[in-house]
Amino acid sequence: MTPELRSERLSLCAYAATDEAHFVALFQDEAVGRWFGDGMQSAAEDRALFGRIFSLIYAEERFPVWAVRYEGRYVGHAELKPSPESWLDGHEIVYGLTRETWGLGLGTELARLLTSYGHETLGLAEVHATVDSENTASLAVLKRLGYTQGREVPEENGRTTLLLTSRLPDSRH
Repeated sequence: MTPELRSERLSLCAYAATDEAHFVALFQDEAVGRWFGDGMQSAAEDRALFGRIFSLIYAEERFPVWAVRYEGRYVGHAELKPSPESWLDGHEIVYGLTRETWGLGLGTELARLLTSYGHETLGLAEVHATVDSENTASLAVLKRLGYTQGREVPEENGRTTLLLTSRLPDSRH
C-alpha cells in the first residue's frame, strides 16, 4: 500500500520500527510539530501515533505514509490521505522535514513528489493541502508548485487554516 517513491534527492519508503525515535524527535521539535494536526503533543502521544501507523494505517491499508530519507538518513514524514476534514472532500498531502534540512529545497521537492503521485499515480484531479495561515514556509512551497488558495477556515483556537489545491490542467472544478 505504501509504495517507494524517489525524486532527485529524496527516497520515500514505509516506516520501519527502528524509525520511531526519529519520528518522535521530528514531531517533538516545536518548529516542526506545531504544524502537524492539532499541534504539539506529548512524546508519549507521538509514540502512540507512530504505533498506529503500523497497527491501523499499514495493517488496514488506509493510505500511504512515508519516512522521508535524504542521503540515506531519516529527514521527515509524508502522507497522502483522504482528508479527515468534513468540509473537504478529497485527498491531501501532509509533510514535514527536520530543521537541519530547511533551506535546501527539499520541501519543494517533497511536495512536488507527493503532488505528482496524487495526480499521476492515483489519478486525482485535485490534490489538497490544509495549512495554518502562519506557516509561511509551507505556503510558499505550495504556491511555488502552482497550488491555489481556496477556503479559509477559522479554528477554535483562533487560528486560520487555509485550503490550497493543485488541479490538473483539464480539471474543471
